[in-house]
Amino acid sequence: MIDKADYYVHPLAVVEDQAKIGKGSSVWHFAHIRKNAVLGENCIIGKNVYIDADVQIGSNVKIQNNVSVYHGVTIADGVFVGPHVCFTNDKNPRAINSDGAPKKADDWVISKIFVDRGASIGANATIVAGIRIGKWAMIGSGSVVTKDVPDFALVIGNPARIRGKVNERGEIIERY
Repeated sequence: MIDKADYYVHPLAVVEDQAKIGKGSSVWHFAHIRKNAVLGENCIIGKNVYIDADVQIGSNVKIQNNVSVYHGVTIADGVFVGPHVCFTNDKNPRAINSDGAPKKADDWVISKIFVDRGASIGANATIVAGIRIGKWAMIGSGSVVTKDVPDFALVIGNPARIRGKVNERGEIIERY
């Protein structure tokens, strides 16, 4: 069992009781980690990050300020998530049902997102519901990812398109 002394939570952060925080991790001010979210070891969760219920985050992950990680997202070990990234989780979002009644929790259809080991997502990128981002892939800042991203791919734009290949150090080794 991890003792609260084994990780840091800023006094202005909210970590719900059923959330699990790994040893050596830091959760900074105004962050909110919901119930049943799991955060691995040695993670850094920046200011004003929202991690929804049941989200799974591996070890050695760095999530910069103002990121929203919604229900249905899984982030593997060693992933970098730049500031203001948004992960969506519903391909057809609506506030109400066709009869005009507000949607309830079980009216939503969650489409999962998986971000594989070592991937990097640049600032202000949007990851659309139902996407898989491959190992060591790199998403350019401001990109809107609407399709799966292969391992080691460099994707840029709106919609994001493969523009090259990167290595594990993030260096561009091939341009398309």
